Amino acid sequence: MLNRQPTPDDEAVAQPRRVILLHGIWMVGATMRRFAAALRAQGFAPEIFGYHSITGGPESAVEKLLAQLDDGGPAHLVGHSLGGLVALQALGQRPDAQVGRVVCVGSPLCGSGAAAALARLPLSQLYFGRSADILLEGCATWPAHIEVGMIAGTVPHGLGALFAKFDGPHDGTVALDETRTPALADHIVVEASHSGLLFSAEAMRQTGHFLRAGRFAR
Repeated sequence: MLNRQPTPDDEAVAQPRRVILLHGIWMVGATMRRFAAALRAQGFAPEIFGYHSITGGPESAVEKLLAQLDDGGPAHLVGHSLGGLVALQALGQRPDAQVGRVVCVGSPLCGSGAAAALARLPLSQLYFGRSADILLEGCATWPAHIEVGMIAGTVPHGLGALFAKFDGPHDGTVALDETRTPALADHIVVEASHSGLLFSAEAMRQTGHFLRAGRFAR
């Protein structure tokens, strides 16, 4: 039998079906159920990853996430808001982790202005707990071989708008500029607020497309 060089179609087939979904701050795993159902309908095998975003923080979440990756084999990662930052921090800590592609949904890769504004208020530690640093500083680096896509919203409805002064488009919590970095493989904007991204059929469709193709549908 002749040896054949791999083609782009072969690489697409080789991508895992398994997808681990990470929720954002102040949320629980159940908030990712609709996203999980949409990805399951697209042929993926989703798993919801729950963690303590306030009392546990990213360090313990990263450790738990890496253990789940090791136990189940190769997987894509999809993270909403803080969940996307946790996913990228895990990859920074373990560049050899068996991860296919990553989709961040409304994650402030460049740090959150809304979080910075809240941090100036009394008792701000109660708002963010052990996740304060990663939200303020962002997590804009990851291994070069991992394709990361960003889905951002531009419907300006959210509590963040009460505390932060946004100079440009935002989703009510995260500014559009905070979701951009040149290292992204692709970036797309949908009509949704920060929380609304969790219920956006377009965000779910685009997530599946990126996981399959490494780019969003245009």
